Amino acid sequence: MPPFYEKEVFLVYGKSYSACLYGVDGVIVEVEVDITNGLPATAVIGLPDSAVREATDRVKAALKNCGFRFPNRRITISLAPADLRKEGSSLDLAIALGILLSDEQLRLPEGRRFVAIGELSLDGTLRPVPGVLAMADCAKRQGFDAVLIPPQNANEAALVNGIDIYALPHLRMLVPESQREELAAGRERRYDFDADGLLYLPQASLPASFPAAASPDGDDYIDVFGQEHAKRALTIAASGMHNILLSGPPGTGKTMLIKRLPSIMTELSENEALEATKILSAAGRLPSASQGLIRKRPFRSPHHTISPSGLAGGGSIPRPGEVSLAHRGVLFLDELPEFSRGTLEVLRQPLEDRIVTISRARASFTFPAHFMLACSMNPCPCGGGRGEDGYSACTCSASAIARYRSRISGPLLDRIDMQIEVPQPSSGDSAAPGLSSADLKNRVEAAAERQRARYRELPAESNSDLSGALLRKYASPGREAALLLDTAIGALGLSMRSRDRILKLALTIADLEDCAEIRTEHVAEALQYRQMDRRERD
Repeated sequence: MPPFYEKEVFLVYGKSYSACLYGVDGVIVEVEVDITNGLPATAVIGLPDSAVREATDRVKAALKNCGFRFPNRRITISLAPADLRKEGSSLDLAIALGILLSDEQLRLPEGRRFVAIGELSLDGTLRPVPGVLAMADCAKRQGFDAVLIPPQNANEAALVNGIDIYALPHLRMLVPESQREELAAGRERRYDFDADGLLYLPQASLPASFPAAASPDGDDYIDVFGQEHAKRALTIAASGMHNILLSGPPGTGKTMLIKRLPSIMTELSENEALEATKILSAAGRLPSASQGLIRKRPFRSPHHTISPSGLAGGGSIPRPGEVSLAHRGVLFLDELPEFSRGTLEVLRQPLEDRIVTISRARASFTFPAHFMLACSMNPCPCGGGRGEDGYSACTCSASAIARYRSRISGPLLDRIDMQIEVPQPSSGDSAAPGLSSADLKNRVEAAAERQRARYRELPAESNSDLSGALLRKYASPGREAALLLDTAIGALGLSMRSRDRILKLALTIADLEDCAEIRTEHVAEALQYRQMDRRERD
């Protein structure tokens, strides 16, 4: 175990370091404690929220129940930077340390700076807090040498290499075992800080590549009979991280098809896994039994009653919404027209910029939101849709169908690269199963590898990330393909945004075919996936 300190000096005032969350990132907080003569009172300054102000009561009870003395004087606790609002219970341990140092009940050795993170229970037990991964990563980047955390947060904190992690189960373990009997007896003295008694956690060894992750519940496309056209479209979407919309009557397998989408997607890279894990940690959604980074691509499927702030993130101190929890994965919106218009419109910025910006009076928060949007919908309110003889299976009027489809705005529909009609399967579709998820995933991985090699030194990771000069350079079609595209754009009345997305889609189709250029057949296939645009023109 590495030494926690090198030499001893006595501090003359109470000062410790902790961390809190700012969006999904960690921020170091300097905790200074001043104890003076006067009427007994405790003041916390530096924009604390209610949870931080309540920390003084938790700390007071924890110190007394562990055998320490809580000063019966005027205590001022300053949290810096003073212009940053602090929230949560992660500062409890640092405040307790600051009081003990200022009251000269504990002496800390100098030589290695550490950050103390954790919530205190009334008996002195350390409780876990969300966002420890981001806080530990921030501490490492700020040059700290070690982090003190609750044992329950040990696995995620140990993922940060380059900083020592120590687990502190109980406040009494701050002092050596030889002095704990005196502490329990309430003897007033200056205790030593016991670094050797803490549990040292070695950093996790992150693998260079991750093993293949099974899809949720073992779902596989081999269980879906027929619908080869939709499977082809989903393979293209997974290869280039393209947004997709499946439209069809109930029972055609739209939800089944999309829920199996993670089974054919590429595995998370090391950086992507770290990003996704940090977001889940900040949101308090990281499984308590997690032994490492999240290795499966996130798949989020919120109910249609979700609010705009629930989807994009929000609150008085904003927290990640569903679009951020789906970062590097899939956001599935089932029955798209049932979501409120205001909720759907908040998707515009993340679909274009891959981030969500939430502004408040004192600050703006930016959350990552690089996800693939997958949606499903019925063709009309009754769900009957188009029968073999036209609209005979539908009981809705033309105006009702128009109102139903108008719930999805044109600008949002423009941002969905692929719009596919899923028909009722025929009786012969169950005769023989199609390709399995493993077969489709091999194709996706081959196309994704071509993209990784192409954009290795560029600010793009997949074809859907291309824009501006990069789009003109890498998604430039041949002469005949460009003529076909321009003719279709004029005939269908598509926007320039739609044109760019068709080009990116055609490039992904070319990658799947291992073709170095965009040909006419690639553009033609990409155009047929704009079926909502074609239907509106009919």
